[in-house]
Amino acid sequence: MTQYLEAGSHGSIGDTSSKLSAVARGAAEPDLIIRGGRLVNVHTAEIMPDTDLVIANGRIVRMTDADEVPAGDRTTEIHAEGQYLAPGFLDTHVHYESSMVTATGFCRGVVPTGTTGAFMDPHEIGNVLGLEGIRLLLDEAANLPLKTFCTIPSCVPAAPGFEDAGALIDPDDVREALEWDDVIALGEMMNYPGVVAGDEAVHEKLSATYDAGLKATGHFASRETGASLDAFIAAGISSCHESIRREEALARLRRGMWTMLRQGSAWKDVPETVKAVTETDVDTRHLLFVTDDTHPDTITERGHLDRVLRVAISNGLDPVTAIQAVTLNAAEYYGVAGDLGALSPGKIADIVFLDDLASVAVSRVMVDGEMVAEDGEWVADDVLPDENEHTAAVKEAYPEWARKTIEIEPPGPADFEIPAPTDVEEVTAPVIRVHENQVTTSEESMTLQVDRGTISYSEDVSKGAVLERHGGDGSMGKGFVTGFGFDRGAVASTVAHDSHNLLVVGTDDEAMVRAAERTIDLDGGMVAVDDEVLAEVPLPIAGLMSDLPLSEVSERVRRLEDAWRELGCDLESPFMTMSLLPLAVLPDLRITNRGLVDTTQFEFIDPAGAD
Repeated sequence: MTQYLEAGSHGSIGDTSSKLSAVARGAAEPDLIIRGGRLVNVHTAEIMPDTDLVIANGRIVRMTDADEVPAGDRTTEIHAEGQYLAPGFLDTHVHYESSMVTATGFCRGVVPTGTTGAFMDPHEIGNVLGLEGIRLLLDEAANLPLKTFCTIPSCVPAAPGFEDAGALIDPDDVREALEWDDVIALGEMMNYPGVVAGDEAVHEKLSATYDAGLKATGHFASRETGASLDAFIAAGISSCHESIRREEALARLRRGMWTMLRQGSAWKDVPETVKAVTETDVDTRHLLFVTDDTHPDTITERGHLDRVLRVAISNGLDPVTAIQAVTLNAAEYYGVAGDLGALSPGKIADIVFLDDLASVAVSRVMVDGEMVAEDGEWVADDVLPDENEHTAAVKEAYPEWARKTIEIEPPGPADFEIPAPTDVEEVTAPVIRVHENQVTTSEESMTLQVDRGTISYSEDVSKGAVLERHGGDGSMGKGFVTGFGFDRGAVASTVAHDSHNLLVVGTDDEAMVRAAERTIDLDGGMVAVDDEVLAEVPLPIAGLMSDLPLSEVSERVRRLEDAWRELGCDLESPFMTMSLLPLAVLPDLRITNRGLVDTTQFEFIDPAGAD
């Protein structure tokens, strides 16, 4: 990354420093003055009433008392009396792919809510298409008004030896990508057991990161707060978003770690983890808020970081402290505070106008000194393709090899059978229990009946299967899962973290076949079936993202949620919960294309319960 970013078409501060100083001292007229706002000063944690912001070349040059600086003949004035002026919000850990749209659709959805910058970990597309796929996503994002920074994926695949992805990003690939201009850090180090145990390849990637002068971001999914956490941090990893308890967040803060509190569509950790600061007197300079994984309907209906801030504030956090966490703290962590994270001289004029502070009521959004959104709607011309042109623009950005990634033959009913030990009428099998709005699962032993040599389904116990879909060996792992509440039908998805193989969960083998077949026909996506297809969300780009506008994808997701409820599941964001069933770097029990994995002992186990 260069030391200073470009303020859109105005260039960097190095290109315009003389002009900026001239405007600040009154020797040249400003481009814009925002009059009379209540400035949220994140440097000093105070609200400054009746403050004007003077702007030139897309940057703030002065913050003054109201009406101190006169307008020039070519100066635009915007009146903000009664409104709060906050820096643009920065999401320090997010996967664009989880929104089911590409960078253009994500930008259209989040910028009007106040998010003006995002530190993206594209490990979803990386697991399917490798560095070439990541490059496609970054190239698309390069000219959008949302400032996109890349943390290069560190774990592709996430759990080597336990799953098969569509690509491999090895230490040499990491070293190459760290030289890209838009890469700012190493992405979440998910192989935390490898860090703690001294895995050579893991530490080679960390060493390459530090040699490049960049940060390594973390994913310490263990609930331990002692020696293993210390070993993880001692390896140089400086942030983590995996706290789910107050004690975990507090332990990270006390160790100097930049502690990311997560509130996505399904992972709703903030009400618990924010207690680490609301119930203590610890300093919050290392506090960050992230969305991680957010579905399209969450963005269109409830917002993005503005939603996360509302949750934090409603759970007792001071509003200015909350805003600091997604502005100044975020910019300081990633080393971009020279440009972003505050409203003070020299900073890029990314500004969020708020009608109310406590409810984070976003009224207008400015990027690079230009108003781009008002009342949740885009007002800037020519910064995004028209919604009618969206699909064509996305298809142009992603060639056919990125849109035809499902390389698998449709399965038959017999493929989903799980054989029982010989001559038994029932088995005691390990069953994955999912938990609503949590990333963790738990293992339960349950008695299941045997019919003609295969294990039968039972009430609230479904079968899960993961089919390798990247043109490899066509392997399939199987197991049982409970907690979804299905009483009939099946669901399937190629969003199956992190290798994104074909994941199917159902109540009978024939329904699972129908769900798998339809998902393959779509070139990837999400499907719910009973005797027929009930709802579907096509995701042809890498099997992860749609080429449709965000609003249309959001509507399809709502219909999919209705279909899941029709099948008996009333969990919130259930397909996001399902998508983590194969993620073998999270506790306790997971299914990958290679089999059923005990992720506490990191060993395969028999889904029939045999020793």
